[in-house]
Amino acid sequence: MDYFTEQSIELFLERFRSLGPLPGILLTFLKSFVPPLPTIVIVGANAAIYGMWLGFLYSWIGLVSGSLLTFLLIRKAAETPVMRRWAAKPKVRKAMIWARRNGFSFVFLLSMLPVGPFVVINMAAGLTRMPAVSFGVAVALGKAVMVFWVSYIGTHLSDFAAQPAKLLGVAAFIAASLWLNRKLQSHFTAAAAEPAE
Repeated sequence: MDYFTEQSIELFLERFRSLGPLPGILLTFLKSFVPPLPTIVIVGANAAIYGMWLGFLYSWIGLVSGSLLTFLLIRKAAETPVMRRWAAKPKVRKAMIWARRNGFSFVFLLSMLPVGPFVVINMAAGLTRMPAVSFGVAVALGKAVMVFWVSYIGTHLSDFAAQPAKLLGVAAFIAASLWLNRKLQSHFTAAAAEPAE
């Protein structure tokens, strides 16, 4: 877990900065395949190293392309025995019902949050064969909102050090994201439990 601290991620980005945007894009791209990677820390580090707008762009490209690749791979492999067994798990089955019934809003709303089961969202959308264009637009818009706010926080850390009261806003943002994530999941779970009309 020491590799996932903000300091170690910033050191990694600085060490390979000569490669241009690739390290920043790669780290956020890997988030779709390595769930323990901390989204907030990586996006914040990108903003701190590359600047607000370039950090935003690199993080957004990495997160969206990783989500799209996961979605397309799962969609292609949906009929394999391994995927059918995975899709039979209760949590995954519920996520698939959410994605089927709510499609765009399901992906968009959960993509806006800096915390959440991103891999499950991408895989559930792929298993339900959600249209690729709808998925891509929902992820692109949702991630843009999330990455902007986290990048803004990442480039204003010195302001927070000088004015610690501003940290309350950051804490409130993260807490509100966690709360909203739970509420949305509860909402979609309730919708999944209702019989189809």
